Amino acid sequence: MAATRFSKVSFDRWLYSLNNVIFMFRLIDVFIRKQIYFLENLNRWVCNLHSSLVSDGQSNHLNLFNSRPQPKKKRKSRTAFTNHQIFELEKRFLYQKYLSPADRDEIASSLGLSNAQVITWFQNRRAKLKRDMEELKKDVESAKVLSAHKSFLENVTDLGILKKKAMSIGASEEAATNLVVNASK
Repeated sequence: MAATRFSKVSFDRWLYSLNNVIFMFRLIDVFIRKQIYFLENLNRWVCNLHSSLVSDGQSNHLNLFNSRPQPKKKRKSRTAFTNHQIFELEKRFLYQKYLSPADRDEIASSLGLSNAQVITWFQNRRAKLKRDMEELKKDVESAKVLSAHKSFLENVTDLGILKKKAMSIGASEEAATNLVVNASK
């Protein structure tokens, strides 16, 4: 069985739809990050309220979110990129995986980001692309194995049919011989 060949047009359409799906997942990811940011701020607000009530001697058991210790070193919170920033970064990434310093400065200034944010975004996106490509290779390999198994099973089935045909042809010749022998007696 010959392998199915894709035309460049169908591959481009597939790649375009894959990029659209990836873009939608990134939008969902941004939405979830914003929700997490909101909940973390709410947690800080409740903890601050609780500590102010405790210091006033009015502990109302608002210890809901205070189960984990607060970190000692203040870490910069995750940047939630806007949809426009993600769209522009993804668009640039489609045709340029690595940026020169001049390109990086231009993108950072046009999108209102720092150079470090652009560098980090492109590093993370290249890593994600590598993971996606490895997963795609695994899918292609498993499809090849399935195709090989299917063609093997078809060949085995074809051999079984040929054996049955040979047996039925042999049986019909034997029956014809018996008829001729019986007719001559």
